[in-house]
Amino acid sequence: MISFLKFVKLKKIKMFTRKKYSLKSHNTFGLDVIADQFIEINSNEQLNDLNSFKNFNFENLLILGSGSNLLFLEDYKGVVLKLSFKGIVIDEENNDFVIVKAYAGEEWDNLAHFAAKKNYGGIENLSMIPGTVGAAPIQNIGAYGQELKDVFVSCKAIDLKNFSTRIFQKEECQFGYRNSIFKKEFKNRYLITWVKLKLSKNPVPNVRYGSIEEELRLLNKKKYSISDVRDVVCYIRTEKLPDYQLIGNAGSFFKNPEIPESDFEILQSEYKEIPFYKNENNLVKIPAGWLIEKSGWKGRRDGDVGTHSSQALIIVNYGGATGQEIYDFALKIKEDIKTKFNIILEEEVNVISSPN
Repeated sequence: MISFLKFVKLKKIKMFTRKKYSLKSHNTFGLDVIADQFIEINSNEQLNDLNSFKNFNFENLLILGSGSNLLFLEDYKGVVLKLSFKGIVIDEENNDFVIVKAYAGEEWDNLAHFAAKKNYGGIENLSMIPGTVGAAPIQNIGAYGQELKDVFVSCKAIDLKNFSTRIFQKEECQFGYRNSIFKKEFKNRYLITWVKLKLSKNPVPNVRYGSIEEELRLLNKKKYSISDVRDVVCYIRTEKLPDYQLIGNAGSFFKNPEIPESDFEILQSEYKEIPFYKNENNLVKIPAGWLIEKSGWKGRRDGDVGTHSSQALIIVNYGGATGQEIYDFALKIKEDIKTKFNIILEEEVNVISSPN
């Protein structure tokens, strides 16, 4: 229950903040954790006046998107800041490409839908990834052979230490597999306000991953549009992944591990059927879901926590689990995979502990 509601008037724009605010509707695990303080920014004007909040301790800050990639272990003893203002505009274009600018609070899938309708290529395989545009660079979201870094141009961010603004170019973001500078040394320091992406007007869809190509064949077309690819990706994800509104989850809980080829050859000698993808760094990526399922964890349940019956990579909250119980369940999976395959799984979900 909201115990405090304060309206702050800044340049004739009303912005409210809350104390002791439940984040249950702001995380897809559906965990009823309490934030000490909560600020929601709903316009550019309010964003410009963020530095007026002198009474907040921004050192204990958590920047929140849609909460689709978070696991709260406990109540958050600090400030939770959420950007909610939206918008998609064409910033630049020619015959070959278009630069799309999207604001941080825009739902990512709205942007993917916008691009598909225009037949702009580059993010169609990222359709139906939950979350906001502002959170996408932090995680360097990816799926089915596409990653955000492949189309990323720049983003604008506010330095919460001094409220200066900075434009980050692609190279400065230090993108890696589900990683970026915003997840490492600049974690919770910069507030991303918009993102620019370079999308192709003459796209060549990447359909080699998963079952996309197989599903596209059923359309019996000579040439596939970006909308066709998006529709197939949405269908696959809907069939394979649980709806967090029906059962709490944060999508893929673990990253797909990458191991040296020599280690992979040893594994392959024992497991001939092991799926894999070779990357540019002479490493071999193995689906974490396959490792988890092979270890007998698919569909397993412990109280109110379990792995999904259709996708072992997804840990679900059946309704009454705490964040700590979910995390403890994940640790058991990690220990088992380490024992069986000598592979250490790394969480893709951001595990959030309360600041001291």
